Amino acid sequence: MPSKTPAKTTAIGSPQRAGSLTRAWWMLGIGVAAQTAGTVFVSAPAFLIPMLHQERGLSLAQAGLLAAAPTLGMVLTLILWGALADRIGEKWVIAGGLALTALATMGAMAAQGYVGLGIFFILGGMAAASTNAASGRVVVGWFPKDRRGLAMGIRQMAQPLGVTVAAVTVPTLAAGPGIAAALAVPLVLTAVLAVACGIWIVNPPRQAKPVGSAVVATANPYRRNSFLWRIHAVSILLVVPQFTLSTFGLVWLVTALHWDALAAGILVGVAQFVGAVGRIGTGILSDRVGSRVRPLRWVAVAAAIAMLVLAATDAAHWGAAAVVMVIATTISVADNGLAFTSVAEMAGTAWAGRALGAQNTGQFIAASAVGPAIGALIGVVGYPLAFVAAALCPLVAVPLIPRADAEHDHL
Repeated sequence: MPSKTPAKTTAIGSPQRAGSLTRAWWMLGIGVAAQTAGTVFVSAPAFLIPMLHQERGLSLAQAGLLAAAPTLGMVLTLILWGALADRIGEKWVIAGGLALTALATMGAMAAQGYVGLGIFFILGGMAAASTNAASGRVVVGWFPKDRRGLAMGIRQMAQPLGVTVAAVTVPTLAAGPGIAAALAVPLVLTAVLAVACGIWIVNPPRQAKPVGSAVVATANPYRRNSFLWRIHAVSILLVVPQFTLSTFGLVWLVTALHWDALAAGILVGVAQFVGAVGRIGTGILSDRVGSRVRPLRWVAVAAAIAMLVLAATDAAHWGAAAVVMVIATTISVADNGLAFTSVAEMAGTAWAGRALGAQNTGQFIAASAVGPAIGALIGVVGYPLAFVAAALCPLVAVPLIPRADAEHDHL
């Protein structure tokens, strides 16, 4: 007599097949590696700032503008990559985007002058956006709701891990042979991961929609309520302290605290790695408390406090300033997984790619402005007051965070 026990279902609503969870973890691992490779390219220019500023005479605002070029490129294509992933799936979006990133890296290595370098940084960012838009869909598609917080937290490790790799390798390589040598690392990583993703990524099965549900499942979630708009706005504000530290943390250690470039790069890398682990912790916490927005509010408050403490320690010339920077960096990156999971759950599978693309677009528009704006602010008022300015953004974000979570009916 057949069992009447209901079949376990996946995140997309179909019966759980044997080994599908194992495949989900495998897809997550490849997705993290792919986005890490893309992040190494996007982050690399920020770690050229000390060389560009001290050795080649660029102002912090000019060097910050060059460092923001890949992020500007990402802004231009994130939603387009997300829409393409919604239409054809994640596999070839990720693999193709990484291959194009590798080509742009080769162009940057051969570029003559800062204008040409900036153009290839923009093109590379346009291509690298593919992993940001599509790898989130892999997590939503393969993992059930009660494990999505953990899975998305692991997926969001890719950004600080990529920054860690860039922080440890780029300053040292740039100090010797120069910019071309420093870009060899992202070239190798993006080329290898493009091939790996083309071979091993499997698109998650799409949700089987009940008869008559097609209109509801594909309806624009932005018209239902203000939830997605508010999460996007909050994420934009929380980007400011995150990119202030990732962009200027190294040059602050070198120029203000007089650290050696290698030691400073290692500390920044350690801070980013700790932050990556912290994203997993916040993801697990959101699964345990059954909410994404409550931990998001806690992170926003903590980020504001951490940046204010960092400003105070720098202004007072306390020896603990570097330790505070590690703590502030850890907190500043902790929100991304929470926001991404919340956006994907509200958007549903039919809109997840576009919604995650829009989420990243807003964040990277803000990130593009952080480089030149905070660089100019540091030049005028110094690091402590610039850190205070960055602390104001998470304070503004707190009242914008929705009080309750929301989820699409057909996720």
